[in-house]
Order: sequence, then C-alpha cells, then structure tokens
Amino acid sequence: MLSYTAGDADVPLLEETIGANFERVAARFPLRDALIEAAPVPGGEARRWSYEKLNDDVDRLARALLALGVAKGDRVGIWSPNCAEWTIMQYATAKVGAILVNVNPAYRSHELEFVVRQNGMRMLVAAPSDKNSDYVSMAREALADCHALRELVFLPDGRLDILDAGEPQSDAELTFAELLKRADDVGPLALKARMAELDPYDPINLQYTSGTTGFPKGATLTHHNILNNGNQIGKLLGYTERDRVVLPVPFYHCFGMVIGNLNALSFGAATIIPGRGFTPASALEAVQDFGGTSLYGVPTMFIAELALADFASYDLSTLRTGVMAGSLCPIEVMERVIAEMNMRDVAICYGMTETSPVSTMTLASDTLEQRTTTVGRTMPRLESKVVDPVTDETVERGVIGELCTRGYAVMAGYWNQPEKTAEAIDDEGWMHTGDLARMDSEGFIVIEGRMKDMVIRGGENIYPREIEEFLYRHPAVQDVQVIGVPDPKYGEELMACIILKPGAELDLAGLQEFCRGKLAHYKIPRYVDIRDSFPMTVSGKVRKIDMREEAVARLGL
Repeated sequence: MLSYTAGDADVPLLEETIGANFERVAARFPLRDALIEAAPVPGGEARRWSYEKLNDDVDRLARALLALGVAKGDRVGIWSPNCAEWTIMQYATAKVGAILVNVNPAYRSHELEFVVRQNGMRMLVAAPSDKNSDYVSMAREALADCHALRELVFLPDGRLDILDAGEPQSDAELTFAELLKRADDVGPLALKARMAELDPYDPINLQYTSGTTGFPKGATLTHHNILNNGNQIGKLLGYTERDRVVLPVPFYHCFGMVIGNLNALSFGAATIIPGRGFTPASALEAVQDFGGTSLYGVPTMFIAELALADFASYDLSTLRTGVMAGSLCPIEVMERVIAEMNMRDVAICYGMTETSPVSTMTLASDTLEQRTTTVGRTMPRLESKVVDPVTDETVERGVIGELCTRGYAVMAGYWNQPEKTAEAIDDEGWMHTGDLARMDSEGFIVIEGRMKDMVIRGGENIYPREIEEFLYRHPAVQDVQVIGVPDPKYGEELMACIILKPGAELDLAGLQEFCRGKLAHYKIPRYVDIRDSFPMTVSGKVRKIDMREEAVARLGL
C-alpha cells in the first residue's frame, strides 16, 4: 500500500471572507465573551470584549483605515507582542481587504527593513518600546528609509494611550487613539461597500518564514486558506460558544492567529490572552482565573508549566482540550498533560506556515498511543503523501520519505518570489514540507524530523526524534534535543543537548551507560551538552542550527 491518504472530502468549506464570517458569528452571540486580556500591568484589571463590542471596535478601526486611504491589497504590518489590539487589527484589516503583514517581535532594524521593502508595506502598527525591543526607534528608522511606508502607528503600552517616546515626531506618526479618531470621517456604509468588493480567495495575510537559511520568505495566505483551516481545527476539537481558549502562543505566528483567533472566534468561543509574552505561571493563572477549557502551547511551554514548583496548586479542572504544535512532543510530556492538566482531548496539530498551517491532526477518539506517537491523520479536504526525496515517487507505507500536502490550505505562494514558490510547490500543487515522515497502515503519520536535521553517521541514517524519545525516559532529563556535529571519521556524530531536572546530575559516561544495550551503538551520543535552555524562535521552535554552530565552535570541529 502506498503512503497516500485523503481527508474527508464531504466536509463543507466556508465560502466567505474573514470579516463576513466574524459579523455572522457576532450577530449570533452578541453578548458572549469574545476576547479577554489578562491585566496588562500588575495590579490592573483584565480587559474584556463581548462579540458585539469587539465587532464595534473592529469596525471603528476599519473605518479609520479607510479614512487614511488604505486600499484593498495594501500591505499593513503589525509588529507587536500579543495584546487585544492585535486581534482588533487582524479583523479590521480583513474587513477592508488590506493584507496584514505579521512582523516577528524579535526582529531588529535590518530584518524589519527587509520585510517592509520586500512587500512594499504602506503602514506599520508597532508596539511601544519595552525592555526587550526599542520598537519606536527601529520603526522610525524604517519609516525614514523605506519610502513605501507612509504611516507609523504606535499601540498603547497597557497603562496610558501615549507614546513612550513622547509625542509623534512627524505627520506620518500616530498614536492608536489618534488613528481611531479618523473613523469619524468615514461612515458605516463605506465599510459595507468595501466588504462587498472582497473575495474569499483574495490574499489577506503575509507570514514570514523563520529564514534560517537566508532571508525570510513571505507566505501569502488568503481568507479561504486561513479561515477554513482555523474552522476545520475547531470542528475536530469540538469547539462551541461555551469554550474559553487560553492563548499564550504568539499571534504573529499561525499558531496564535489561525489555530487560535480564527478558530475560536468562528465558533463564538472566547479567546483569552494571558500576557504579552509567555510565562508558565501566567498561562496557568489564565486557565484558573477565566475558566479556560482549552490551552495552547508548544511542547516546551507545557514542559515549563509542568515544572513549576507550585504546579499542583493551580485549579485546571475546567480544561478538557487544547492544541500542542510547533515541534515534536515527547511521549512522556503528552501523557502528563492528559493526566495532570485534565486535557483529556488535547490534540497534536502538524503543519507549516505555508499550509495555513495545519494539515494533519490527532482526534480525541484516537488511542493514547496514536495521540502520543503520531501527528494524526490528514485533515478534511486535504491530501498527504510520503515521497522518496530523490525520485519524488510515493513510497510504500512504513517507509521514511518527505511529507507532502495538497489542498485548500496550501498558500498562494511566496510574495514576489515565483522561483522560491516553484521550489516549494510542484506542478501538481503538492507542497513539499522538508519533513521526514512515515505513514502507517491506518494512515497515521509519524514525523521523523527535518530532512536537514537527519544525521548520517558512517553511512547510517539516524533520526534524532527516536533518540530524544528514548532519552526522555532518563529520570534526570527534563528536556533534550539531539543534533549532529562534524566528525572526520564518520562524517557526523551525535550530541545530546540536555536540560536537567532541578537538582539532578548527569555526565557523558552516565548517559552512555543508560543507552548501552538499549540503542544500537551508532545511535549512542558521542557528546553531551548540559544546558539551562535551548535557543528558540519566538514561536517556540528549537533552533537546532544554532546549537550545532555553538557545538562546532566549542569543540573546535
């Protein structure tokens, strides 16, 4: 049997724009909670929006954008950690047909300038400066150097609706409050007219890939791509208007914006923002304080939450489900999340930005083994196959190859990069993920790692995922990542990068003894690196490329 599956083809897709969908849901659930932001500052109060209030605020911002002359297809960037205004901006740009450009909050001036120039951004909405980033000065630098950028808007800092840097320095600069005042110049009928011009297949979002191998690429996503992907995930999670979804994952990434906002808000559920950045305590406090029924995170987030000294003191009894995605989840972590966090229906979602993002997913009805060892089966209205990376032929079930996906969720392409688009999407519409995977007899897919992460030692192909899963069984190991480092004899050798549990000790000899007799000799790590943390992207993915570079420098390889 070949490694090919197709999801349920009878499931209907939404044929509407994001704005039209939101208005329909808001009319159905006007008084239910739509958005809650936990106190932006210590000692403050949470900010709350009903669906009716959120729709009103979205419309006001949308009319302000029209007043500034924002046209359908204009690129409007947002560069900010999570906050309520992020969500409002997401839906306002969708209503006017502007293409929202998600700018990574970790970017610095050079990266920001590249993104602004690459897509011809005409407006940037930026956070006020904080201890991590001088957003104000970097945004002003981009405004001065990039002539396409016409307006610069600064969001409130959570306490006062003012700029940390003082008053705007030019006519092109506005505070968020000043932007909203422009709405008085445009009536509701003008917004309705603009919405009537929009098509579900219009581009509406640009998300830049991490750019670990060169400059970032802008994945161009349509209303149809991301609204349907979010909605399909929610159906499989069993979301209703009674759900309350806690989102500590970043909105600039598909995880927060699509799996989070577009998913929950298409069902009348409430979205809850624990804070502008992730801390394990704030995530669990949000569940406890606001009755969260669903909690999101990458595996490292759940590991940090479970490791809290006072973890047992949090009331997580309202939880029933959630999403774990972004990177591969250790089996032991998944089992603890289900047993100790009450997330009996938690799902593993797999995909990539270029597929809106989810293409496979586990279900609550799957066995515990299937939910802890696979990334589930192909989502409705999508197709999956595993191919030989050299011949591109579909391989037999159980054989490792490159995972490909096809269907409504595949991006429109990389913005202004047709050559890069052609490298990623073949002539038959298959998106080549770059991930190594195998498909079992029931269609469940197991991710073996990135093609670029596979280690070749003396001609043997080694998949780090297998070794990581084994090392998680060691009682001293809290988290582990396995990488390949250069070796003159074997080409590559294995290094285990380990975060220890508090008070635990482990050295190379002890690690190798633990492996001996249980792993093939060539799978036993040659090196061990005991660390306090792993280098991460803002979205929570471990940057193995950084760890390899550090190891090469430290070992003189």
